[in-house]
Amino acid sequence: MDISQLEALLFVAGDEGMSINELSYVLSLSAEQVFEGLVQLNQKYKEDETCAIELKEYANRYMMTTKGKYQNLLQKYSQSPMAARLSQAALETLAVIAYKQPLTRMEVDQIRGVNSSASIQKLLNFQLIEEKGRLEAPGRPRIYGTTAYFMDYFGLKNIEELPDISEMEADLAQNQTQLLFKGLAEEEEENPENLEQE
Repeated sequence: MDISQLEALLFVAGDEGMSINELSYVLSLSAEQVFEGLVQLNQKYKEDETCAIELKEYANRYMMTTKGKYQNLLQKYSQSPMAARLSQAALETLAVIAYKQPLTRMEVDQIRGVNSSASIQKLLNFQLIEEKGRLEAPGRPRIYGTTAYFMDYFGLKNIEELPDISEMEADLAQNQTQLLFKGLAEEEEENPENLEQE
């Protein structure tokens, strides 16, 4: 089998990982073929000294993780000023979780349209979100929600104090309309002959 397909699926699955049955279903292969592929992929990572990834199994779920020898490097990064800033992707992920909680990583991915594994990990490290349990569904994916620290950090007494998202969307739409008409007016002032030609 093509182990790169396994690699792609496990990468997208992120910290949720995938079971052999789930991989078998998606790849239309037998459990034995999938297991053999996982063994090959793991061997590939072990033999390649330039590869920072290894395969781990937790509770019958397989996931890609960084090799243990990079622990000090990653710890240094997590404590650096670079890691102290939330990226745009992390802020988007935090907003989705805050307004839609509780929800799984896959649900966050569907809303954002991209993989959110790295952003969720960063938000977990900053203690802005936490695991709220597991969904009663195949694979029992983790459910995420905001933390008490999130509430304190943003000065909220409860989640109901978050700004009304429908009002924010309306304000945004109104601002965009105003900017559009302002732009058109400025264009007419700069090029009055265009109007006369019409």
